[in-house]
Amino acid sequence: MMSSEAEARPSIALKVPSAPRWQLTVGALLIAVFVVLIDQGTKVWAVATLTERERIPLAGDLLGLQLAYNPGAAFSFGEDFTWVFALLAVAATVTAIVFAFRVQRLGWAIIIGALGGAAASHAGDRLFRDPGFARGHVVDFLAYGNWFIGNVADIVIFAAAIAGAFLMIRGGDETQE
Repeated sequence: MMSSEAEARPSIALKVPSAPRWQLTVGALLIAVFVVLIDQGTKVWAVATLTERERIPLAGDLLGLQLAYNPGAAFSFGEDFTWVFALLAVAATVTAIVFAFRVQRLGWAIIIGALGGAAASHAGDRLFRDPGFARGHVVDFLAYGNWFIGNVADIVIFAAAIAGAFLMIRGGDETQE
């Protein structure tokens, strides 16, 4: 009787079959494309709608919209080294593509796709925006108090870093055998 109860109820410890690697690769690449489209689309909107002088409050002084062109990294660090950040963004994009073809876990495919898309979008800004090739400024428009102004790709990078740290602490993801 006890064995029939066990057979009738699925075990919690059942292994979830892993997706084939090609599905994970395609998924990661599609996520990357989605991130690029959303980030670049919001930047096109910001450039067409916002100004560098005026701040539009969304949540009082805590969050607002204000156009900014950032030649440096986070918090405008390294403004004189825009070309270095262009190279780093391209390197991060290429690295994400390589990892997308090697990924074996769903959680990591999502993270790699998100990071690759954010890096590719930043690389596009660095390579093709004014003031010139490999010296372009990243378009920012989400003003966080008086701390900094960012964009959608920055949010994706932050969220993917937290998710990646979580997966590393956890030792994998839900499909780990």
